[in-house]
Amino acid sequence: MSITAYPVTDPVSEHGEGPVWSARWGGLRWVDMLAGDVLALDGATVRRRHVGKVAATLRPRAAGGYVVAAERELLLADSDDLDAPLRPLGGEAWSDPSVRMNDGGCDPDGRFYIGSMAYDAAPGRGAFYVAEPGGALRVVLPEVTISNGFDFSPDGSLAYYADTATGRVDVFDYDPDEGLGGRRPFVYVGPERGQPDGLTVDAEGGVWVALWQGGAVHRYDPAGRLDAVVALPARKVTAVAFGGDDLDRLFVTTSALDVDRAEQPEAGALFAADPGVRGRPVLPAAL
Repeated sequence: MSITAYPVTDPVSEHGEGPVWSARWGGLRWVDMLAGDVLALDGATVRRRHVGKVAATLRPRAAGGYVVAAERELLLADSDDLDAPLRPLGGEAWSDPSVRMNDGGCDPDGRFYIGSMAYDAAPGRGAFYVAEPGGALRVVLPEVTISNGFDFSPDGSLAYYADTATGRVDVFDYDPDEGLGGRRPFVYVGPERGQPDGLTVDAEGGVWVALWQGGAVHRYDPAGRLDAVVALPARKVTAVAFGGDDLDRLFVTTSALDVDRAEQPEAGALFAADPGVRGRPVLPAAL
């Protein structure tokens, strides 16, 4: 099935990433990652808040407010307001300036996971972490290259994860006490179709994967079969999230990083599509 995407904004981001819909926020937020900005969609207006050198990803907090993964540390806001004061949680997770945080998300029990990568995308320089209550990061997966999309099946028993350089989306079993285990391939994306970046899971268990350099989003059914394609006019498609009052609108972020805007004038815009299936509320962080 082919689904048409349409632009929601002008090309407002150099490297748009990590869309998240929260009714508490009144809608969608995402990041212009390497500008260090969090963006908010307010009707037809985009508001922007600078948080540091990098704004890797964000999630609402279960107790109110939100968490932002910055370059090498987590930042907490105690209010849902976009411009609420931010305070560090746990300090810098590492000192190496050549490695930064990247995409992440939460498990059904509120634990916040965040990946990392080298700025030059050197193989094995990143890792996938889970944040302890005080903010310390514990390694879940070592020697990752470009840690990216992370989300759960509707019943919370499976977790999907992409290390972009592998070309794979992997699936894990999830246990509230034991965490992630039983890693195995879910789908492989051939290089001619791009590379898996951010992802989200809909209410029917379908996995929607943004394809970096692929100009598309793919939906895979729970058995791993490709059954829908959203085509976009920008090749560097970065992440996806369901939103809207009924969670029936698919938002897609794109990047203009190293892109010739004369060839791809809409690169960096936020897009949306109407996929005919609903998403699920975002899993909040218990931090």
